[in-house]
Amino acid sequence: MKHTLLQSIAALVGVAALGLSGCAIDHSGQDAGKPTIRLAYQSFPSGDLIVKNNRWLEDALPGYNIKWTKFDSGADVNTAFLARQIDFGAIGSSPVARGLAAPLNIPYQVAFVLDVAGENEALVARTGTGVESLADLRGKRVATAFASTSHYSLLAALGRAGLSASDVQLIDLQPQASLAAWQRGDIDAVYTWLPTLDQLRASGKTLITSKELAAAGKPTLDLGVVSKQFAQRHPDVVDTWRQVQARALRTIKDSPEQAAEAVAAQIGTSPVEAAAQLRQGMFLTTEQLTTPEWLGTETVPGNVAANLHSAAEFLATQQQISSVPPLSLYRDALYVKGLPNVLG
Repeated sequence: MKHTLLQSIAALVGVAALGLSGCAIDHSGQDAGKPTIRLAYQSFPSGDLIVKNNRWLEDALPGYNIKWTKFDSGADVNTAFLARQIDFGAIGSSPVARGLAAPLNIPYQVAFVLDVAGENEALVARTGTGVESLADLRGKRVATAFASTSHYSLLAALGRAGLSASDVQLIDLQPQASLAAWQRGDIDAVYTWLPTLDQLRASGKTLITSKELAAAGKPTLDLGVVSKQFAQRHPDVVDTWRQVQARALRTIKDSPEQAAEAVAAQIGTSPVEAAAQLRQGMFLTTEQLTTPEWLGTETVPGNVAANLHSAAEFLATQQQISSVPPLSLYRDALYVKGLPNVLG
């Protein structure tokens, strides 16, 4: 089984190295005479989309090309990191816990908390399936993006009802593919994130949200990670990246209309809908980021490390990873160098 898994990883890396097939790449404004910073983003509402839309990184780093590549899930972001195709990535905590563990052992570090999953990730059952509770999912066709935070949350939700993955027909589908399958009637329930989630809710019933699971001790996060090698070579760029991400968090809090307009432009919806989606997430203040509860500091590593370790323990019980790395590995994976000063 281990040999097969390693072969699969090698195959995935090969696909990514051939050009990140299936990913949308923004090549606008590329200058052959400048070095390029490569960023992976996802379309969930977050400060990362505000940074991209407003070109804050391009303005702050005029000596670099900034290349944004869109990915559908954290598993795809991990594949791109394995292929050394990206330097920064927006990715959920569950795929980060998996990525740092064997056999992937991806050399990246967590440099920012983009958001804490709230009502912006949820498990929804399609109307007409007869599913009214978690227990009703037994034998049903349930979709989620494997190796994502939603996958982790789905397994946790099933456990609350005394069910395991083998008690349902678990199907690996990216958000847009799950929406299409839902509309065809091919699946009964989906655990996914915004903006697809809101489209599913229009003809479905919410069974549980990630906010509820967080309150029960199974929180999930969307994180900003950076290649360890890139951070060692370009700490000034990482500082700038963290500063514009912090600016985005302040915009969400202090100027919600501006934040909604930027997010709407990136996900192709109205500012009103984007504002509603942003309200479903939980966004930290820059002051909270440096507390022991979250990223912490160089002298006091934050609880994000323990959160990742807990996710790894859960993934191991579900046989999603072969073994649980020590907590020290996740503490070492926090990039908090100069964080309080960088964030001001």
